[in-house]
Amino acid sequence: MIEHAETLNTQAITLAQNGDFREAIACFKRAIVVEKKNYLLWFNLGVTYRDAGELQSAHECLMKAFDLNDTDRDVIETIALVDLTLQDYDEALTFCWTGLDYYPTDSRLWNTLGVIFFNQSNYKEAAESFERAITINPYYYDALFNLRDTYDELGNKAGKDLCIQKMKEIKHTDND
Repeated sequence: MIEHAETLNTQAITLAQNGDFREAIACFKRAIVVEKKNYLLWFNLGVTYRDAGELQSAHECLMKAFDLNDTDRDVIETIALVDLTLQDYDEALTFCWTGLDYYPTDSRLWNTLGVIFFNQSNYKEAAESFERAITINPYYYDALFNLRDTYDELGNKAGKDLCIQKMKEIKHTDND
């Protein structure tokens, strides 16, 4: 019986969603044997490794996906986030800036950039990044949350209070 990459990919995603990471990884690997140059298979394998807590393997697979498609927004952001978790801040910054070169209005990438700066205790740059994220998407709760904490670190009480007010408005709107 001939295995098809698309079928194996779908099967692996279902396995991963059910928490069966070992089987999902094996399934993705079989799919990659069928289609070695399919960056989405490499990306999905990397995400599954990440979810399984195997960050080095995740990074390797995500880099392979990036080598095959260096403009995919999700690949770029996921590499930056894995690098952030691995505390490789320099590479995480490089990938955020790469993504922002392609997608300058991507609020998630601006937020991720801010998180990296925050983790480096570079609160001024973090605040600017979070501000860009919420300028692009004023309802981006995570960016507001992060900006609130950054303003707190900077001693900007007025900015912190404004973030809290906007966060309450968003929560109130979500409950309607």
